[in-house]
Amino acid sequence: MAPKWRELADRIAQEIRNGERAPGDQLPQIRELVEAGEGSKSTVHQAYKALEAEGLVTSSRGHGTVVRPRARLKRLGIARYDKAKWRDGDEVAFIADRVASGRAYKRNEQTQTVSRTEATALVAEGLGVPVGSGVYARARLVKEGTQPTHTLTSYYRPEHVEGTRIVDPAPGPAGRGGGYRVLYDAGYEIDHMKEALSARVPTADEVKLLQLPVGEPVVELHRTTYTADGTVVEFAVGVHAASRFAWEYEFEVPDSARQQGKDEEGSA
Repeated sequence: MAPKWRELADRIAQEIRNGERAPGDQLPQIRELVEAGEGSKSTVHQAYKALEAEGLVTSSRGHGTVVRPRARLKRLGIARYDKAKWRDGDEVAFIADRVASGRAYKRNEQTQTVSRTEATALVAEGLGVPVGSGVYARARLVKEGTQPTHTLTSYYRPEHVEGTRIVDPAPGPAGRGGGYRVLYDAGYEIDHMKEALSARVPTADEVKLLQLPVGEPVVELHRTTYTADGTVVEFAVGVHAASRFAWEYEFEVPDSARQQGKDEEGSA
């Protein structure tokens, strides 16, 4: 048989998933459940800690234990990089996600720090430069209201961005259209990109910065952005709170055999 704390945790978890306990609802205080015969103080405490570790509730001083919101932000795939959004308008990527999610946003919900630094092995590989080379790092912390959602640090070769708004440390996106518009105006129009995702345990600094609940993993993003001739103009590393995003991709399904046939016909 499962221990009593596990039975209690499973029952409350089911109530949350069934909608009997809505996001934002406060769970009873531990002493209330003890008085109701649900178990000892340690039993209820252990059940609540298990629910927190499973990402179903959050606990804090002054607020008690509360059911976590489950409505996630859409993190769009290729649609967030539509040139019409940033080249012809002012809808940078994080704003495109908010619009698609039907959520409000303010431009100052993205803050940034710009610095000149040396390329680590990861950054050097991403940008195609030697380890230790001087690069620009543009680090952003993105929030929804007061709640951090993710960090994103973009790295650039100095010859691509020197003297542009990308290296301006002022808060918010790098002017109208953001960084991709700056690169476009500088003669580096983005053409294609590669994104790689992996889940991992957050570091202690990331737990603090992103205000992560106990047990929540993060999703690390590596994004490499190219011009049409294959020049890498940005390598970015993002760290996303896993429970705050729903990743969404829509794309054409490739048919490499058909394309190979066309290529062979063309060379015949």
